[in-house]
Amino acid sequence: MSSSPAKESHITSYPKFIGRSLWLATEGSFAFYAWMTMLTALFLVGANAWANQVAGGMIGTNMTDQVSWGLYIANFTFMVGLAAGGVMMVIPAYLYHDRKMHDVVIIGELLAIAAIVMCLLFVVADLGRPDRFWHMIPGIGKFNWPISMLTWDVIVLNGYLVLNLHICGYLLYMRFLGRKPNPTWYIPFVMLSIVWAISIHTVTAFLYCGLGGRPFWNTALLAPRFLASAFVSGPAFIIVAMVLIKKLSGVAGLDHPIATLTKIIRVTILINLLMVASELFTEFYTGGSHVSAAKYLFFGLHGKTALVPWTWTAIGLNLTAALLFLWPGLLSFRWRPLLVAACCMAFVGAWIEKGMGLIIPGFIPSTLHEIVEYVPSQLEWKVTVGIWAFGLLVFTIAIKTALPTLKHPAEH
Repeated sequence: MSSSPAKESHITSYPKFIGRSLWLATEGSFAFYAWMTMLTALFLVGANAWANQVAGGMIGTNMTDQVSWGLYIANFTFMVGLAAGGVMMVIPAYLYHDRKMHDVVIIGELLAIAAIVMCLLFVVADLGRPDRFWHMIPGIGKFNWPISMLTWDVIVLNGYLVLNLHICGYLLYMRFLGRKPNPTWYIPFVMLSIVWAISIHTVTAFLYCGLGGRPFWNTALLAPRFLASAFVSGPAFIIVAMVLIKKLSGVAGLDHPIATLTKIIRVTILINLLMVASELFTEFYTGGSHVSAAKYLFFGLHGKTALVPWTWTAIGLNLTAALLFLWPGLLSFRWRPLLVAACCMAFVGAWIEKGMGLIIPGFIPSTLHEIVEYVPSQLEWKVTVGIWAFGLLVFTIAIKTALPTLKHPAEH
């Protein structure tokens, strides 16, 4: 049989698949429209603030020569971990052949797509001159590869986005056609995505700890810490998402994946706390060149205490979440609200720890031993909220499109 009929079939069926996906993504209940309207409004507020930032310059932010990375890069760092955390759905499903995880693994892949989109948006917001983004495009701009760690970060982030787009797009398209997916077309990419997920956060960590002028980041433990916290925040977000999906759409078969991810967090949150404790011992017991930054972060320095409330809030949330996850009763259905609360605490704790608690202290004191504090401006908060809203829009639309697959999983 010639390949022409098959080609013609895809030419006609793929536009129908796109149309069907668009319909699924925009059709819903009143609550769905209210949710999407709220996210759209927040995104437009953020887009307006970003437009004002582009027109007026970075002077609209509270970043300075001393603290040149702020809320945008803090969120970028966290989002890389959130994207990497999505792989915790893939590992049990494909490496350990967990059939019940296999049926819902697409949720983690869709989260990775939304998180990477937000990563790229935060980078664009931090550039100040978005028209210069082309300098980082391989083959077009002055791409200082392989010397620059930033270029490695661009490659792995965009590569991870393409991988997940291919996997999700192929599985959903085959489901639309009513065909069994061909393992040749997606299994190798799934296995590659596991390695790639680890690489995106490792490269991001190397980007920081490779900066010799910022001793607060000069630790070999930074990359493992990034991964440990990513494997807390990612599963925590997915658990909350699955609880909502089950409640709002009646998708069955989510209890086992929720229990599996809860058990994963039970281990990874303790590993993350152990690494934090190891860092604290090294900094405060042995001292060193970056002890001033650590003192500023936890106790303040010379009367400057802007980050102290952030830090201790994160510690309190992480410790409380860890105790809750260690409680065996948390897996019981009757305590599901408490599980959601524990996930939210772990998520917010990781956001503070890897965001404001990591990026800002690296600049304080400055290389000239100045103590210039940084507090995000209102404009920065608006842009940040707008990007988060856009990411949740992307994730919501993706989940809506995938709902038929979740309700009636096909044989993979």
